[in-house]
Amino acid sequence: MNDDLLLAEPDVAYRKAYMAMIQDYRRAGENRHQQVRVDEMGFNSFVRRLREESRGRGLQSGWVPNTTYWMIGPDASIILGVSNLRHWLTPALEKEGGHIGYMITPSQRRKGYGTQQLALCLEKACAMGLDHVLVTCDTDNIGSARIIEKNGGVLENEVISDISGKPVSRYWIELRRPWL
Repeated sequence: MNDDLLLAEPDVAYRKAYMAMIQDYRRAGENRHQQVRVDEMGFNSFVRRLREESRGRGLQSGWVPNTTYWMIGPDASIILGVSNLRHWLTPALEKEGGHIGYMITPSQRRKGYGTQQLALCLEKACAMGLDHVLVTCDTDNIGSARIIEKNGGVLENEVISDISGKPVSRYWIELRRPWL
């Protein structure tokens, strides 16, 4: 594991790196929820909103408190990915979504960063007091399934997404054992 990587909570100091990450997604033809929020709110308001969500303030109906982390590269000039740690699960999140969601910026994929990002997020979940976490992925997303399995994920079952209609694989990861 690269010890120079860290998960940081959103901060306006990372504005340039975050905006570069958004451009990377746009060049790849991917439109992510966070991009829309930054465009609508402005960057500083977006960062404040993420911090509020981690405290459970002003959440949309049906949302749970969740902490967003940005995986920062060794020189702090690049954000390699984003992860969200949901503090607990609703019935909908128990089916799909789970405790942790993560994504790696398109130009940085297939370099092992997803595995590292999930491992770092598992450390945060353990520090939060969680004993085990649910992580889900589309069943046809072989790369994400491998990342989850490398981090100790044990497949419980597959369900059909209420959102996409596609099969979703549900994995549990115990946090009382080493995951990497």
